[in-house]
Amino acid sequence: MNRVVLVGRLARDPELRYTQSGIPVANFTIAVNRPFTNQQGEREADFIDVVVWRAQAENCANYLTKGSLAGVDGRLQVRSYETPEGQKRRVAEVIADRVEFLGRPREGAAAPGPGFMPAGSPDENEVVLPPEDEGVPF
Repeated sequence: MNRVVLVGRLARDPELRYTQSGIPVANFTIAVNRPFTNQQGEREADFIDVVVWRAQAENCANYLTKGSLAGVDGRLQVRSYETPEGQKRRVAEVIADRVEFLGRPREGAAAPGPGFMPAGSPDENEVVLPPEDEGVPF
């Protein structure tokens, strides 16, 4: 099983680009706090690279900025490549299946496009119960 769920703040603005066939892809780094403090009593964070594809990539580029709070659900991918100088490198990144915007949209931003679901919004598979009415006698 290869599943990664992260909640954190963007360490930089998303970079949007397009493949040769026109498919949108965005990259960003998310800072995720560790659940403990170090010896100095400070909380440390891990900076994790995220890759998002298609409509979600465009939404992330349009509505997320450095410091935005986001939830990422995806899988871990490790790939290797060689630099122009001939050095072999490995990189680990999360390929996001879903990105949830957990903060408010930035000032002056237009309404989000398809695929945007703010935190707390019911999705199509969630059962939403009406509020309890204390006036009902049964």
